[in-house]
Amino acid sequence: MEELIRVLDENLYYDFYEIQGEELWIYVNSLREKANCPYCGQLSEQVHSRKVRTLKDLPMQGKKVKILLEQKKYFCKNKECAKKTFTERFSFFDPKATKTNRLQKEILRVALTQSSVAASRYLRSSVAAVGKSTICNLLKKELKK
Repeated sequence: MEELIRVLDENLYYDFYEIQGEELWIYVNSLREKANCPYCGQLSEQVHSRKVRTLKDLPMQGKKVKILLEQKKYFCKNKECAKKTFTERFSFFDPKATKTNRLQKEILRVALTQSSVAASRYLRSSVAAVGKSTICNLLKKELKK
């Protein structure tokens, strides 16, 4: 399992997993000891707090997957930066996303071959709980690129 988590990001540490009904919950932590402020670029190693972020991911062994990531929030040391704190960022999901990038790609792949209602029905049964509005929003976001 640790190798699978490292595929997402090399800065992740696999803690443990548990099965909750039809879902596989994977608990991970950040290995980073410092991070750059995404607003000004200043490096910081002073941790402000931690929060658990829940992300849906591609299914594994017939189970829907949720990744529970303990993310660090840092103080920005740049006195001229508009932000006093920031949350560390990872490349496998967007800052405000609830789904990993690879799950979003799978949703788009399915949605491009059928209607949003049919795609939602299929995705809910085998991939992740996704409504038709989520599918439409992802399609709109993709068209803007």
